[in-house]
Amino acid sequence: MVMKDNTETIRVYTGSEVSVAILKGKLEEVGVSSMIKSDFNSSIAAGFVQGTRNAVDLYVQKKDLSAAESVIKKFLEEDH
Repeated sequence: MVMKDNTETIRVYTGSEVSVAILKGKLEEVGVSSMIKSDFNSSIAAGFVQGTRNAVDLYVQKKDLSAAESVIKKFLEEDH
C-alpha cells in the first residue's frame, strides 16, 4: 500500500475499529503517522461487500516501522 505522498506503508495491526483507533493515537503520541483502512467500508462505498465488518487494518510508513514496533508491542501486552 502507498500513502498519498507515494511513501510505502506496512500493515502493522488488524483489529476492531476501537482497538485500531487507540493504537493509532498511541503511535501519534510518539510522532508516528499511520493510516486506517477497512476493506469492508471501502467495498460498501464501491457497491459490493468484501472483508469483514470488524477487521480494520493499521498501516505505518516503512521508515517509521522501527519506532512503531515498541509502541505496538506495549499495546499488545496491554491485552487488546
